[in-house]
Amino acid sequence: MRHTLIIAEAGVNHNGDINIARRLIEFAAEAGADYIKFQTFKAKNIVSPDAKKAEYQMEADKSGDEFQFQMLKKLELSEEDHIILKRYAAEKSIHFLSTAFDLDSIDLLLNLGIRFFKVPSGEITNLPYLEKIAKVADRVIISTGMCEMNEIKSAVEVMLLNGLTKDRITVLHCNTEYPTPMHDVNLAAMQDIRNSIGVEVGYSDHTLGIEVPIAAVALGATVIEKHFTFDRTAEGPDHKASLEPDELKVMISAIRNIEQAIGKNQKMITDSERKNITIARKSIHLLHDIQEDEEISREKLIMLRPGDGISPMQLPVVIGKKATKNLAAGHKLTQGDFQ
Repeated sequence: MRHTLIIAEAGVNHNGDINIARRLIEFAAEAGADYIKFQTFKAKNIVSPDAKKAEYQMEADKSGDEFQFQMLKKLELSEEDHIILKRYAAEKSIHFLSTAFDLDSIDLLLNLGIRFFKVPSGEITNLPYLEKIAKVADRVIISTGMCEMNEIKSAVEVMLLNGLTKDRITVLHCNTEYPTPMHDVNLAAMQDIRNSIGVEVGYSDHTLGIEVPIAAVALGATVIEKHFTFDRTAEGPDHKASLEPDELKVMISAIRNIEQAIGKNQKMITDSERKNITIARKSIHLLHDIQEDEEISREKLIMLRPGDGISPMQLPVVIGKKATKNLAAGHKLTQGDFQ
């Protein structure tokens, strides 16, 4: 059975408070996620002072400040914070992961022993960033929000030229709108990515609710990433498009069920249904009395349950044969009843 890697994306939903970050680790572990993921950055390394917020960030931030820098500055985690959170995740038996948004942050994660890297959608055209990650990572997942296929291919090519192989790359279909409207999800793009690039695919979800990531697993996603929060009404850029803990738990449970339901690429009788074959199917029975040596015609037969006798598919074999003895209406035919 396939195991979908589920990444519970805490991101910056800790609001800069390490105690909230610890709670988010607890929630993700209790829900059954494989990884808890944060974001690693220094505001001064990723935005200029005049970089404006996205529309969804403006709606979520009540400060009235239209620039990204101060918002992001409040959401930074220090190196010591990372050490504490990675250790706490290990205590809770969940893997720690964080998305680096700049070159220094890649080094910070490397110093923590992390070799599994996530390329966020906004960095997919950042050549120096891609080159560095490809040289140091054991495994990479790449989000592709706001991308055309040629941009995804270019990013993967950079990875391949700098030491990674396709079997260590998973490309996540993604839409970078928070929340993503259903008509823009386009889950079918996963197959396009898989067929065009020849890599494993997954899905990073920003829709409201849980049905889309569950559907993505049914369509072949091997990795699911989903934002979650302690409170969807909290102030901050990503809370609104995040699941709350109980919803995360339900989503993960549903995905684990879907994994079992996918099964094998082969139509077969399952063990659970085998016992119902004779109950649900039919056998050839007599509609009328038949005397010994009387010819069996179609008009004298009826198909009735149970299906533990001669199958109706054998009608051509039975019709025209002669009864070996007197048989009453309702009798279930056996091979010894005719010759």
